[in-house]
This record gives sequence, structure tokens and C-alpha cells, in this order.
Amino acid sequence: MAEKTAKKIIAQNKKAWHDYFVEDKYETGIELAGTEVKSLRQGAVNLKDSYCTIKNGEIHAYGMHISPYEKGNVFNREPMRPRRLLMHKREIMKLMGLVAQQGYSLIPLSLYFDRQWVKLELGLCKGKKLYDKRETEAKKTMARDAERYIRDGKE
Repeated sequence: MAEKTAKKIIAQNKKAWHDYFVEDKYETGIELAGTEVKSLRQGAVNLKDSYCTIKNGEIHAYGMHISPYEKGNVFNREPMRPRRLLMHKREIMKLMGLVAQQGYSLIPLSLYFDRQWVKLELGLCKGKKLYDKRETEAKKTMARDAERYIRDGKE
């Protein structure tokens, strides 16, 4: 029997969708301390300016702010520390080749619980130019206006 996966989204990086074209998505695990997981359960995380780099065959996430657990003590970790991401070695090597040759960036898109595990959705992204951002915004506005016109009827 197929097992249902209950995904509870903790945080999303909406700015990434505005600033980048997301070419591909990957699911990764993330190495956290116990008090960081408790903070995540309270939703105390910010992915806004986070990014990932590959060094020595490992992926690390930088700029991800997980607030210290309020009831924690000496076990609290620094909020902005780099966090190691967990992926298979062949996936890491594939991403390393794409990032180095074709100018892609690795950007965290969302953070969620998959059953009891914390997972990070990592996007392989290419940067948008200002005119691309304007074009995307214009398309969204036209689609919203068309939907409103259809919904409200012909006026």
C-alpha cells in the first residue's frame, strides 16, 4: 500500500521566484541541532537572502536565519551559521558541474517537514534581468485581469 507523505511547509522563499528563473528542483535533507528543530516547529526561520555553495563535495546553505529556541540554553546554536545539506554524491557532482559551467545558482526555495524529517527544496536557478522581472509582472497582471473579467462576467 502506498504511504501518504504529510508535508507541512515551514517557510518559503518567495523572493527567489521573483529574482530567478527556477530551472530544476531538488529535495535535500538538512543537518540541524535539536533546538533548531524546535525553533522550526514554531516557524522561526527566514530564507529570504539564503544561498548554497558546493565546497569539497559538500553543499552548505548560507544566510538561512533560524531564530534561537526561546526555552533553550547552552545548546542553542548561532542563528546564521552555515548548515550542511544532505544529498547523494552523484547529485552533488552533477550540480557542481552545472553551477561551474553554465552560471546557475543554488537557492533554497522552501523548508518543510516530511513526516518527522526536515527537508529543504533546493532550486537550480538562473538570475533574471530587470526586463525579465517586468515581463513576469505584466503577465501576472494580465492573467489576474482576465480571470477577474471571466469571474465577474461581461461588464
